[in-house]
Amino acid sequence: MSDALSAIYFQDLHKRYGDLEVLRGLTGQVEVGEVVAIIGSSGCGKSTLLRCFNRLESINNGVLRVNGMDLSHPDLSRKQLQRLRAQVGMVFQQFNLFPHMTVLENLMLAPRKVLGRDNTESRDRAHLYLEKVGLSAKAETYPDQLSGGQKQRVAIARALCMQPDIMLFDEPTSALDPELVGEVLGVMKQLAEDGMTMAIVTHEMQFARDVADRVIFLNQGVIEEAGRAYDVITNPQSDRLRAFLSRMQLAGVA
Repeated sequence: MSDALSAIYFQDLHKRYGDLEVLRGLTGQVEVGEVVAIIGSSGCGKSTLLRCFNRLESINNGVLRVNGMDLSHPDLSRKQLQRLRAQVGMVFQQFNLFPHMTVLENLMLAPRKVLGRDNTESRDRAHLYLEKVGLSAKAETYPDQLSGGQKQRVAIARALCMQPDIMLFDEPTSALDPELVGEVLGVMKQLAEDGMTMAIVTHEMQFARDVADRVIFLNQGVIEEAGRAYDVITNPQSDRLRAFLSRMQLAGVA
């Protein structure tokens, strides 16, 4: 396996918290322009893996390269971390919007503070990405006036305002009411169609099947099964993956 053309490359990756080994020798990659869904039961290590990709968590052993930057070393400078976070956007389960700022102000903040963009450029960029997520009319609205789905779409737009090369999504629909999930998945599907490189931790199996290029199934900190998304979801090879999909009530979806 070569990392020459990979947006994210990891080999024999280990992550421990004290005596608890959460990730146990993972090897894989996300290619440029590819969408990879990471699935598995709660506690299997999928969110930890995703957080390693933008150095919210540091690895203990192995190789990890993200967008050409070597994250294997324990010490990275503040400048290196700032560059990484500008290149790798992340959307969490919770929206983490500043409640005292309007939607527009939330989107303008990081480009001004981190990238040094002026107000005009930051505002223009914010309006561009609000339009992309279908929320142009909410620019002057405060977060507490939005639905959960709208807040998550704003969070996606905020990440896009940094114009990242890679987007990470950590169960972005898990905190939403079921009727609001579709609007967020619709935005993510459009990003995939636009060619954005994405790694997505999700429990939305139909979305993973239909939108992802590949799926990685984690079980107890190891990659139990990986492959083309449609094949993995519709024709699982391992007993553990079949049991997981059965619990998700989506085994054998066509």
